[in-house]
Amino acid sequence: MDEPKPTTIPLNVRLKPSDSSAHPCLVNYTNVGVAQSIAYLDFGFIEPALLAAAAQTAKDGQAAPKGLDGHLVTRVALPLDNLAQLHQQIQQVLMGLRTPRQQKSQE
Repeated sequence: MDEPKPTTIPLNVRLKPSDSSAHPCLVNYTNVGVAQSIAYLDFGFIEPALLAAAAQTAKDGQAAPKGLDGHLVTRVALPLDNLAQLHQQIQQVLMGLRTPRQQKSQE
């Protein structure tokens, strides 16, 4: 027996900002972890000078630091099906960023 496949219905959704979300936050570090069927997305910020210094240390052949301290900007917890939807949306955005020349070369 074939079970009906769930369908996606496009809706126009408008999210109104709250006080804490009214302004975008800059992040340069992300991490995704999964526990008990929930995905945890951590968004952080590491000082660029610290990142550059760590990269230069490694480039010079010196021992890399064992860790870097940064700031947790926000953590988002979402069910795995929402993580899959987020993945699809990110893929669509990245495909839209490709130049027409790149798209033609891969066809």
